[in-house]
Amino acid sequence: MSFWTERSVMVTGGAGFLGSHLVRQLEQASARRVFVPRSDAYDLRTWDGIERALSDARPDLIIHLAAVVGGIGANRARPGEFFYDNLMMCTQLMEAARRRGVARYLTVGTICSYPKFTPVPFREEDLWNGYPEETNAPYGLAKKMALVQSAAYRIQYGFDAVNVLLVNLYGPGDNFDPASSHVIPALIKKCVDAIEAGDKQITVWGTGKATREFLYVEDAARALLLAAEKLQTSEPVNIGAGFEISIKALVELIARLAGFKGKLVWDSTKPDGQPRRCLDTSKAEKLLGFRATTRFEEGLARAIEWYKAERAAGHVV
Repeated sequence: MSFWTERSVMVTGGAGFLGSHLVRQLEQASARRVFVPRSDAYDLRTWDGIERALSDARPDLIIHLAAVVGGIGANRARPGEFFYDNLMMCTQLMEAARRRGVARYLTVGTICSYPKFTPVPFREEDLWNGYPEETNAPYGLAKKMALVQSAAYRIQYGFDAVNVLLVNLYGPGDNFDPASSHVIPALIKKCVDAIEAGDKQITVWGTGKATREFLYVEDAARALLLAAEKLQTSEPVNIGAGFEISIKALVELIARLAGFKGKLVWDSTKPDGQPRRCLDTSKAEKLLGFRATTRFEEGLARAIEWYKAERAAGHVV
């Protein structure tokens, strides 16, 4: 019998980008039951919505993925919403799970919680050594409070809460809405739009000097299954691919793979965000046996082809 065959799992955010891949892998692992509370039926920002979800799910394990997220533009436009909604979901869901005797709880956090000038590569021990980058600080701090709550609940109540910190993801099924998408889907859409419209140039935010790390979504889902099964402490564990790429190099790579041959114009009046992001993933390899396996260029090509196919079918714009 595998770990999962005995588990009834509730996956918040299970209908989203990462969640849909995670649910598929849980089903492949023969989890006894997988329950996904949809936002139109269960408002996880409210106590009532959480209580009803737990009553219907009857989980012994919760993987908390649900979050209000977005790129730099969305974070700057809606900082209050990003703070409140994420804090309420994280804090109340864990408390309700504790009261109901849920046996195990995994919170999926974010590297936006790291200080703005964290030395590269980011090590878990550096997490509390400063304030996050300003454009995403409300979101990052709201998610960071789950680490405090997990440790406090383990000490006082013996509640088995564990945490991972996830880099930005990419891959098929991503969010391509320009109002809320992250950098990779936003750039893919810009390139494909420009090709279809016959535009000779596209405008990109910032200077291109900032660096980021990206993890293919199926690798991320695999890491979460390992974390839910194997982690034995509330201390956070970085989940990433262990490499960094400049935004300039990223844009040039996406343009080449998408087939855009026009000019790239940098709008330096727009923010770069955090100067550098790259994780030390040695703890994930040691504790979970996890290492990313999807080559970045290969994963990008899959994401681009998925978007083009979905666009041709009229499923996305």
